Amino acid sequence: MDMTLTFLGAAEEVTGSCHLLTINDRQILLDCGLIQGSKTDALRNHQDFYFDPSRIDAVILSHAHIDHSGRIPQLVKSGFSGPIYTHKASAELSEIMLKDAAMLQQRDTERVNKKRLKNNLPTIDILYDERDVEQAIKQFLPITYGQRVSIFPGIELRLSDAGHILGSALVELWLTDPIGQKKIVFSGDLGREGMPILNDPVAIDDADLVLMESTYGDRFHRSWEETITELEQIFAAAISHSQGNILLPAFSVGRAQELLYLFHLYAKQWDLSRWKVCLDSPMAIEATKVYINNYPVMDDDFKRFTRQHPGEHPLLSNVEFIESTEESMALNDINHGLIIIAGSGMCNGGRIRCHLEHNLWRSECDVIICGYQAISTPGRLLVDGADYLTIHGKPVKVAAKLHTVGGLSAHADQAELIAWYHQFKASPPLVLVHGEPLAQQGLIAAINEQLSPPPRALVAAKRGDKLDLSALPKLVWLP
Repeated sequence: MDMTLTFLGAAEEVTGSCHLLTINDRQILLDCGLIQGSKTDALRNHQDFYFDPSRIDAVILSHAHIDHSGRIPQLVKSGFSGPIYTHKASAELSEIMLKDAAMLQQRDTERVNKKRLKNNLPTIDILYDERDVEQAIKQFLPITYGQRVSIFPGIELRLSDAGHILGSALVELWLTDPIGQKKIVFSGDLGREGMPILNDPVAIDDADLVLMESTYGDRFHRSWEETITELEQIFAAAISHSQGNILLPAFSVGRAQELLYLFHLYAKQWDLSRWKVCLDSPMAIEATKVYINNYPVMDDDFKRFTRQHPGEHPLLSNVEFIESTEESMALNDINHGLIIIAGSGMCNGGRIRCHLEHNLWRSECDVIICGYQAISTPGRLLVDGADYLTIHGKPVKVAAKLHTVGGLSAHADQAELIAWYHQFKASPPLVLVHGEPLAQQGLIAAINEQLSPPPRALVAAKRGDKLDLSALPKLVWLP
């Protein structure tokens, strides 16, 4: 039986998740994510796929974040007509996120082409439009956690809760031929234990091969208790001078809802009555509605609270939803007393750019970075200490107080990654994906030092690497 796995995205980088599983005449994609980062990185999305989209039989989507789902409409536009397996909540969130992505594609492509025409360069085509998104949505085939389904003869799939965002899934695949069976486990993006709203990542104990993300493979997050204290101190200091606003660039799915929940739980402790809390993101508002409707898959504390406090939903109190562009622009006339949660989480688009333009240069304001910042994104430039940020073509001085709160991350840190892998019996081969090289090197060193026995094989995948799955538990790479 011909069984191979080719790593095509999120290999030595944290973007564009995409892995091609070939089983005889079947081809299955694990994720099909948009490449994000610099303008050069984004242009890679316009390159042809490394495969013929019309020959892909199915897509298995780990979760709705755009770096995992964002090229699915482009795949459909290019000829893919098969099913897209994912959790029910991920299907609902993907519809919101992909429609927004199509709108951004239209706007960004128009802007890029104006510049290319001025420089006598050929224009680029839009990746996809809303019609492509609508067709892709028709191809989603939602399944529930724990449901083991046969997607093709000899290929079975089960999704389990990854604890990263609503609907995020660990992917288990059983591949059977006349000789025997191989089991592949793909972590997708792995969440953390003890985080609000979501359940902890499910423990899996058997696999012939594990693909694991490594975003924070070289660092440790602050504990949840330390993170709450850190946020309280930030708000207390801001209240003491009370002359500015607080901006929180946030991913519209996951981080925004987590912040709303925290503002509800700690409203009194953080003295939030002094502030007007605004969620300024139409997509985050729509995603929040999906979170509310899918509360049965939330953690026990969240479900218990919603039962005990009817009419006081923890994601709807203490917050004002900002829907229209006019409402958003009006916030820039307010000089103090605002807490604004807005996308995008990496400051490379969305309404947060406008709020940064009006507040970043003011020393009395605060900016709280509370998520991963990819290389070359404006958020990463802020974290790395940039003195100026270019916004709408103009340099804006960075004078606001910048706070990087790593403890809010929805990605497992080094210790949590190792602990999750350590639950597997027999130390199966481990291939690291979705991580930058330094993070992966740090994780490899820590695994080899801490685990006894270590994995049977341990490597960070490079883009284009092709693995012979029939040779497992040995890692045999094909040309």
